[in-house]
Amino acid sequence: MNTYGGYVTDADSIRTTLLNTDIPVYVFIDNNAASAGALISLACDKIYMRKGASIGATTVVNGDGAKAPDKYQSYMRKQMRSTAESQGYDTLINGTDTTYTYRRNPDIAEGMVDESIVVPGLDDSLKVITLTTEEAIEWGYCEGIAGSIAEMLKLNGLENATRIKVVPSTLDNLVSFLANPALRSIFILLMIGGIYFELQTPGLGFPIAAAFIAAVAYFAPLYLDGLAANWEILLFVIGVLLIAAEVFVIPGFGIAGVSGILLTITGLVLSMINNTDLDFSQTRSEDWNNALASVFFALLGLAAVFYFFGSNILKSKAFQKLVLQDTIGGKVNIQTEGEIDDTFITKKGTAHTALRPMGQVKIEERLYQAKTYGEFVDQGQTIEIIAIENHYLVVKSIV
Repeated sequence: MNTYGGYVTDADSIRTTLLNTDIPVYVFIDNNAASAGALISLACDKIYMRKGASIGATTVVNGDGAKAPDKYQSYMRKQMRSTAESQGYDTLINGTDTTYTYRRNPDIAEGMVDESIVVPGLDDSLKVITLTTEEAIEWGYCEGIAGSIAEMLKLNGLENATRIKVVPSTLDNLVSFLANPALRSIFILLMIGGIYFELQTPGLGFPIAAAFIAAVAYFAPLYLDGLAANWEILLFVIGVLLIAAEVFVIPGFGIAGVSGILLTITGLVLSMINNTDLDFSQTRSEDWNNALASVFFALLGLAAVFYFFGSNILKSKAFQKLVLQDTIGGKVNIQTEGEIDDTFITKKGTAHTALRPMGQVKIEERLYQAKTYGEFVDQGQTIEIIAIENHYLVVKSIV
């Protein structure tokens, strides 16, 4: 054990697991067992400390390092006290008198959280309790001094025990790699960019596959780390569906589109933020900064790509090869190659349906399948043909 602390929820989960196991658990405090580290150490059957180590100072603080509200302190006080009490007590018989003494004084454990608790003979100042190695031995919070794990095992007659060192697995390393904030921004760019470019073409192809893979790579590490909750991922999915509905079903751009954008961004941000049912009291300010920065720079990069390269990407040969550009004509009533040619270019007509970005246009009293380079065109608006791609008329609006 060597830590200055961590999240209360994680520490409590470890504490509960240790208390419920039948396997004897010893802890070697290499240097520090502060805050959450003290709670976890108290849950172990035996504690050994290196000379110069310390244990204690478990006051709950928020993300900015300030003391958290009293409801959190109250919870931690009782967690520390009950954990100390769980280690049992010694029975002292002196003649006809029987005295029960806790192996680990629960007042000391509670005093590690609350500075108002005074333990006579140990600490009479109004400060939270932190024990040195010698003090921990004196007050029953440490079984002995050890210079290493090997020495701790020897003190317990376990020097011949088989030691298994837990190292990160390939999956652990992969999750850690994918959790890189810079990669998260790239995944966001691929997700939203893939969805956008998929909406520009018929059928399903490479863009939506890239978006799906990026979504898995983005949310999986966050979910495994306990950051992304099911409802946060669901927010993102609902947001994407609302945007798609706005593009293909609902004319104009209104509540569904705005709501979809807000839900999508909210889902992406909250998935990176540690919270319990929107309780952010234990969230550090740097976590907020990292999450917002990842989403902001991803959207900024995406906007730059759309602005400078959007139409070029759609028209590029590489993109045309990666996406499904046509389907069986009889099923979608798409014009055949012989019906349109270069003479259509510069012709004008009207949008028979809304183009978002695909739909139908009317040219010289005939209907044709058409699309735009990302532009939304309302029904009835005047259009001009600017290109022909894969049996589609490519049009733009004329004011």
